[in-house]
Amino acid sequence: MKGLTLILVFLISVRILSAQDCEQSLTGRVIDFHDGVPLEGATITFNNQMIVTDSNGNYTIDGLCALSYAFTVSHEDCNSQVFTLDIAKVSTKNFYLEHHLNELQEVKITGKDRTETSSAQEATLDQNTIEKYSSATLGDALKEIPGVSSLNTGSTIVKPIIQGLSGSRVLIMNNNVRMQDMEWGDEHAPNIDINTAGSITVVKGASALQYGGDAIGGIIIMKPNRVPAKDTLFGKTTFSAMSNGRGTATTTRIAKGYENGWYLRGQGSLKLLGDFEAPDYVLSNTGVYEKGASFAFGIHKFEYGLDAFYSFYDTEIAVLSASHIGNPDGLIAAINTGQPRIIRDFTYEISNPKQEVTHHLGTIKYYKRFEELGKWTTQYDFQHNQRFEFDIRRTEERSRRPSIDLELTTHTFTSEFEFDAKPNYSLKTGVLLRYQDNFADALETGARRLIPDYDRYEMGAFFTGEFTINESLLLDAGIRYDYTYIDAKKFYLQSRWDERGYENDFADIVIDREVTGSQLLTNPIFDYHNISSTIGVQYSFKKHYQLRANYALAQRAPNPAELFSDGLHHSAARIEIGNIRFDSEVSHKLSISLQKNNEQWGWEISPYANFIEDFIILEPTGDLTTIRGSFPVWEYRQTDAYLLGIDARMYANWSKYWQTDHNFSLVKGKENDSNVPLINMPAPNVTNKLTFLCKDWFNFQASLESRYTFRQNEFPPNIFVFSQNAGEEVELEINTPPDAYHLLNFDTSMLFKVNKKNDLNIGLTINNVLNTRYRNYLNRLRYFADELGRNILLRISINY
Repeated sequence: MKGLTLILVFLISVRILSAQDCEQSLTGRVIDFHDGVPLEGATITFNNQMIVTDSNGNYTIDGLCALSYAFTVSHEDCNSQVFTLDIAKVSTKNFYLEHHLNELQEVKITGKDRTETSSAQEATLDQNTIEKYSSATLGDALKEIPGVSSLNTGSTIVKPIIQGLSGSRVLIMNNNVRMQDMEWGDEHAPNIDINTAGSITVVKGASALQYGGDAIGGIIIMKPNRVPAKDTLFGKTTFSAMSNGRGTATTTRIAKGYENGWYLRGQGSLKLLGDFEAPDYVLSNTGVYEKGASFAFGIHKFEYGLDAFYSFYDTEIAVLSASHIGNPDGLIAAINTGQPRIIRDFTYEISNPKQEVTHHLGTIKYYKRFEELGKWTTQYDFQHNQRFEFDIRRTEERSRRPSIDLELTTHTFTSEFEFDAKPNYSLKTGVLLRYQDNFADALETGARRLIPDYDRYEMGAFFTGEFTINESLLLDAGIRYDYTYIDAKKFYLQSRWDERGYENDFADIVIDREVTGSQLLTNPIFDYHNISSTIGVQYSFKKHYQLRANYALAQRAPNPAELFSDGLHHSAARIEIGNIRFDSEVSHKLSISLQKNNEQWGWEISPYANFIEDFIILEPTGDLTTIRGSFPVWEYRQTDAYLLGIDARMYANWSKYWQTDHNFSLVKGKENDSNVPLINMPAPNVTNKLTFLCKDWFNFQASLESRYTFRQNEFPPNIFVFSQNAGEEVELEINTPPDAYHLLNFDTSMLFKVNKKNDLNIGLTINNVLNTRYRNYLNRLRYFADELGRNILLRISINY
């Protein structure tokens, strides 16, 4: 009986199908969603049938029933798309595929693939280089790029310098979010875990206007790896152990992709280091404890997509005990002695002076593609940065309280549209709105605010274009407008107010003249209107040669530290004084890059000239005695300046086993009128590396690197301070650079196949192989101690 029922059902079904109208037709074209170009040779498959489009992308399908069909549309270099159509309602349909999708998903590697700009000087670190520095800092890794150095406070607080400029002049973009983490401090390192990045690109200068118009130094762009749109699960764990600091670092990341475009990605890092060591002694109180985590999810469809991202970064950084001084004689003695006045046994304990910094970042981004027009992207991001700086204070109870307690909260909204449908040009325009609140908790610290409470509002708009003249010539140009409004509440000592002559110019901003302690409460309000622009050319010739030339105008509003600093910066052990009369900096930068690249050898030479009006300098000017002791005074001032420099690199693949790499950088910075050298200009340096490769030996590679840093012979004059010991004014050699130095570094690695899906990579790095004693001019602690001695790092990574 059951079998008879099935036969009847089958016969009825056949009868119903035969009664269907199966003489319907479907016509249309398969078109490139990106630029509207018809796709020849595209295939449309359904019910074991296949149709191929003609030279104009046209197709015709006959003999269709009045039913719903699932059509799979494919083309070379495109992701296949499935479209479900009800033939009873549809007779004409154009199918859109993204022919350039693979190109858009590429990860950049130095010298290849897509770049952030067409005409600016730039370079990119790939995933292998980032992994090599997984236990170090962003600033350490970026020194692999010619023209990039760092301003250090010890070995763990590392700020990138791009062609002589740092701080607020260098933008850091983390997953398309501009970092807001009090970058104005010389000893404020970027609050970023380098392990969150899949690639890191450095644009030298302000040519990438979509990110900001105030990047007088340059832009650092960190991007995560993209999760492919397929059912997959993969990850990597890297473990590092270091001899110098006797610590470990671990990072793990895992990603899950789905064929429908959804993805999940997570990452976590943990680092613990004790006291570092110079060649001859322990650098007491230099440990670090760092935690970081990030999580992302979203969907990447070809017509639309959504990304949500959150990261958490928390670090506790000890500052060399010997760097805490109470008077100029202590600094004079430190400079003359050549050895720290405090040397203790190794420990993992982190004591005062120290920093505790926490950074939260969250963002949500949505994009939508429009047929034969372009792509719209909108984003909201939130950041919360909490900074505590602890000093050695008069009592143990007060030492437990931070000397500086700053809380910075930032909200940003951006919206951009890219018109990229035309093959010979693309246009991009966008707007930005940002609100920032800074809260300095003086009640918690029991000390005067170094930086006041303030509200900051920013608005920006930009328009850029890229134009392909022919196969060899490409032009790009752009313009940007930025508006900045700062509303602060600032206490001034009456003596400081009078000394700076503010009463004549700013009497109207005083809102209370009866504050306890001979202070004034003021409400300074400033607004800045800045215009930035860029124009450049890229010319390719003789197959392997390329010339880039760029002019960029950039304007940067002074940051709150430059305007309002007024007091003892405890972790910097100096008094810092700003100036509310400052105008915006104006930079005119010309850069040229000529390069040749092929498989055998290549080179690049990149000169530049940067002329900056109203350049803001922070420099030592004297000393001042307070109830805490006598400290060097550092003041901000404005001047016209110029920076001239050149970066160069060369590589040669001598055989399948041997290759060499060579980098050189030189920058000269001086004031226009006096020709006095600028402070903290990187010294000339040259790097040479010899590498041996043998893929047959489990991808064995070994390299020996030579780094030579010349002495910086151009520096501003030293200052004179009163020495209580000598009873007279003496020269404080606070600007005198140390001697030149030469370092040898070694690195080797091997890759083992565990199984079809898992790889094991084992690497060994030895920094400062010869245990050389040296001091770095760009290390703020060079007065007190030598740099790190030999450091052996073992690195183990497993892909799964």
